[in-house]
Amino acid sequence: MMNDNINDNMPLLRLEGVSRSFIQGGQEMRVLKEISLEIRSGEFVAIIGQSGSGKTTLMNILGCLDRPSAGRYLVRGADAALLDADALSALRREVFGFVFQRYNLLPGSSARENVEMPAVYAGIAQAERQRRAAALLERLGLGQRLDYRPSQLSGGQQQRVSIARALMNGGQIILADEPTGALDSGSGREVLALLDELHRAGHTVLLITHDPGVAARAHRVITLQDGVVISDVRQEKAQPEARPDGVIISDDRQNGEAVLQEGYIGQVPLQKQSGQTEKSGLPLSAAIAMSLRSLKDNRFRTLLTLLGIIIGVASVVAMLALGNGAKAQVLSSIESMGSDLIMIRPQSGSSRSASGSVRLVDSDIEVLRRMPGVMGAVGETSGQVSVRYQESDYTTSYTATGVDKPVVGNWAVARGEFFNERDVASSAPVVVLGQTVVDNIFPSGQNPLGAYVLIQNVPFQVIGVMAVKGANPMGADQDDTLLVPATSARMRLMGRRHLASAIVRGDDGQDMQVLQANIQQTMLDLHGSADFRVFNTASIMEAANQSQDALTMLLGSVAAISLLVGGIGVMNIMLVSVIERTREIGIRMACGARQGDIMIQFLSEALLVCILGGLAGVALGFLVAFVAQQQGTAVLYSLPPVLLALGCSLATGLIFGFTPARKAARLDPVVALASE
Repeated sequence: MMNDNINDNMPLLRLEGVSRSFIQGGQEMRVLKEISLEIRSGEFVAIIGQSGSGKTTLMNILGCLDRPSAGRYLVRGADAALLDADALSALRREVFGFVFQRYNLLPGSSARENVEMPAVYAGIAQAERQRRAAALLERLGLGQRLDYRPSQLSGGQQQRVSIARALMNGGQIILADEPTGALDSGSGREVLALLDELHRAGHTVLLITHDPGVAARAHRVITLQDGVVISDVRQEKAQPEARPDGVIISDDRQNGEAVLQEGYIGQVPLQKQSGQTEKSGLPLSAAIAMSLRSLKDNRFRTLLTLLGIIIGVASVVAMLALGNGAKAQVLSSIESMGSDLIMIRPQSGSSRSASGSVRLVDSDIEVLRRMPGVMGAVGETSGQVSVRYQESDYTTSYTATGVDKPVVGNWAVARGEFFNERDVASSAPVVVLGQTVVDNIFPSGQNPLGAYVLIQNVPFQVIGVMAVKGANPMGADQDDTLLVPATSARMRLMGRRHLASAIVRGDDGQDMQVLQANIQQTMLDLHGSADFRVFNTASIMEAANQSQDALTMLLGSVAAISLLVGGIGVMNIMLVSVIERTREIGIRMACGARQGDIMIQFLSEALLVCILGGLAGVALGFLVAFVAQQQGTAVLYSLPPVLLALGCSLATGLIFGFTPARKAARLDPVVALASE
């Protein structure tokens, strides 16, 4: 940031051996070559040169839109190379005002809204910035055209709007790049007269031009040729022509010299007064207003984006309502899995279990496996992991289990083999994959057996693929998992010694009540206290009847679809929006927008789409459930699924809108302004 307490003799702008190079076709192209010059406060300087001489590149460096490749550039003594992106934005916002050849006005905004833009990023209240913008446009002869869009204004009027925008936050230094290049002669004279008046009002004016007649209006003319200053001449400046419309910005004089009154031009306050504080940054209300305008200007594209969110959220709401109504059918399906399974879990209410001194361990499982009437027993722990093979990356669930898993789970190995007791004893890094995982990390259909995959960045060798089981009664994909030895998972993935649960399968014809009582007594003998729970399939059904676990799993699978479908749509639309609006982003950066301001603007658009889509999706979900209810299907409505669906929609906007927003925020201002 600038230091306000500076020596009056210090140059306002100083370049020391500044060079700027670009890489083009693999070759370095030097546009500026060791330029050294000083510009003092209140000067009217013309930088003249033919096309390709480097004058626009020099202006971009002077206006902190670009950085030199070599040398130093100081703004009121502050080295611009030491300033981060936000500090440079502050300079563009508070010190510089840009007047471009092509005006660089936002086509969808009115004249007043274009002028307001720098004040928006300065955090000035809406009423105040509207008053300032209206006053500036009034003084520039556009008081009757405040609500006109650029397409409704002539070239000269558009350039006046551009000048008003440059003055919005004070515009101590006016950088005018070929301001008359796209205007007729009459409009050009008006713009040059405005620059004369701004100079007389105390502004430092830097005029970039190729026209010697335009440059003659300045007090100092710097001539560039092939990136080198070949002359720097001070000249007597002729009295400027009077403005045709008679509009005067300021004519305050003291001892024959123009002065800038305490941050005013005429009666328009341009800088913060003593004791005045303004919160910098893009206000949330302004970001929302920008987002609504952008969505409105692209109605059809917005509708297509909304459809993905609407369908995803509606599926969550409708399926949960239908799922609650079909609860009895789910419980019946659970019963069909078999009545010969016994589950053992640590008793959460046990004080010893809570302290961690008593847990299910491998030795417990070995005792259970050797019991009479037991076909097989495993101890298990599960969770979520990321698995990677070459360029494929996939998130799935894992189950750390034992060698009896195919028997206990009634789940055969389709290819390869299951891990054996030797693998368990040695904590071997081996894994058996479900078919869904195979499909995702081996998309080309290659043979997974023998391949090494990374699970949480730890290499495991694939030794088998399980047979396809399909979805369980609650709709979850049972093949979307991988199985590893419990000892290997404990050593390489979890870092925990205990098991979350144990599953025992009884022999055919075994009395399960007797077996359950024997297991309970055995566990009591092993642990010395009832720090565990033992229950069979009937108990599982009862627990499912009292909880919403089945519905939660169903919600999770549908919510994942919602995030995927909606997220892809949001990301696509935002990436396209960034590409289409690159020039707009450059204009906003030239007006002082920080990287965070640009990110907030684009994130707010993504969030707004997802919120609107989420609300519409909830309405559609209720409609689908209502239609199903009219057809005789049992339906039960509840509030938590609706809130969760809306939360998923909001998360989609945040997650999938972040990357496009960051891409927009990190654009180079110069590159963005140069885009078509």
